[in-house]
Amino acid sequence: MDEQIKDRIDNLVRQHKVFIFMKGNKGAPQCTFSSVADAILQRVGADYESFNVLEDPEMRQGIKDYSDWPTIPQLYINGEFVGGSDIMQELFESGELKSMIQ
Repeated sequence: MDEQIKDRIDNLVRQHKVFIFMKGNKGAPQCTFSSVADAILQRVGADYESFNVLEDPEMRQGIKDYSDWPTIPQLYINGEFVGGSDIMQELFESGELKSMIQ
């Protein structure tokens, strides 16, 4: 993995308590999975930031390498990788996601 991309990702996930790499932007997702993830974060009242991987092919691949997770969206809380929309849905339904974010 390119060190510059790794540093960019490190900075983004550490600067913000809740950060999501997605297709589209916060409040304007551009795929079904990103839409689900965005809606979940809004429903739990998360203060979060996002990065649109569709605008940067190097970051789109870089985030997959960084997390060793093949799909997007990818959620980070307190700099730690949480998972994609399916894991977010499970955590939301169990109430764990709200606890993790607060």
